[in-house]
Amino acid sequence: MTKLAYVFPGQGSQTVGMLADVESLCSDLFAEASEVLGYDLWQLVAKGPEDRLNQTEFTQPALLTCSVALYRLSLSSGLPIPDALAGHSLGEYSALVAAEVLTFEDAVRLVQQRGRFMQRAVPLGKGGMAAVIGLSDDEVRAVCESVSDGDIVQAANFNAPGQVVIAGSTDAVKRGVDACKAAGAKRAMPLPVSAPFHSILMRPAAEQMAEMLDAVTFSDPVIPVVQNVDALAHEDPIVIKEKLIDQICCAVLWTDTVKKLGAMGIRTLVECGPGKVLTGLAKRIDRSIESHNLLSHESISAVGEALGQ
Repeated sequence: MTKLAYVFPGQGSQTVGMLADVESLCSDLFAEASEVLGYDLWQLVAKGPEDRLNQTEFTQPALLTCSVALYRLSLSSGLPIPDALAGHSLGEYSALVAAEVLTFEDAVRLVQQRGRFMQRAVPLGKGGMAAVIGLSDDEVRAVCESVSDGDIVQAANFNAPGQVVIAGSTDAVKRGVDACKAAGAKRAMPLPVSAPFHSILMRPAAEQMAEMLDAVTFSDPVIPVVQNVDALAHEDPIVIKEKLIDQICCAVLWTDTVKKLGAMGIRTLVECGPGKVLTGLAKRIDRSIESHNLLSHESISAVGEALGQ
């Protein structure tokens, strides 16, 4: 049988009304999350308002719960247990729940605080991110180094060949955008995010998360999880925890993550969660890997047919 991996999306994939067609099938999971969070998560996901859903402390538990709900629903519908897992940024927590490293309840609690810590690490308006299309990884790194001028700006997401996100202080990111355009980028544009995620400006959040994670029990993974910061699948729960802490202020190596999955023999990749971002990236990274989206009840049936289930 063809080897299969599930991948879980990060922030930016959320929409009001996601999972509407499977509400009755995942109501218990949302009720469990709501009890941990102290508010009605399904109401927020189903009705919004959008600006609240897009605030990172609400986005993170919402996406985690949606992704885990779809994963569990896919297995209960007869789709095969994957051979490997990965998640983009926040999505790594969904992958660790699927791998039974983290309990769902612990993961909800952790990502709620992760969102708060990351938002508070840098004052609003003092940090940002920008997408750069059409330059190599090394070219983007060189631009960041050349325009820093004592400020912080660095590559934060290596999403696909020729697709890199930079993050840092607001002024330095603006200089980076201009310099990337001058260097020949097809596009360089600020992203509508409220903080410089995956940069060293997030160090205060990483330190706070380290304290929280220290109090949480991690188990051995029942399925390998390829982690963001080094594109490796670790078996030691202590190392897995360390990589989660590092992830907050280190770059997401998504290109290397997908390549690692390919090296592990993965030939089919299923994006489990709202949106189609990771499917699109996978096609740019390795066209030999077949990609599918799993974001509704109908798509579960379609993926099952594609996998011959």
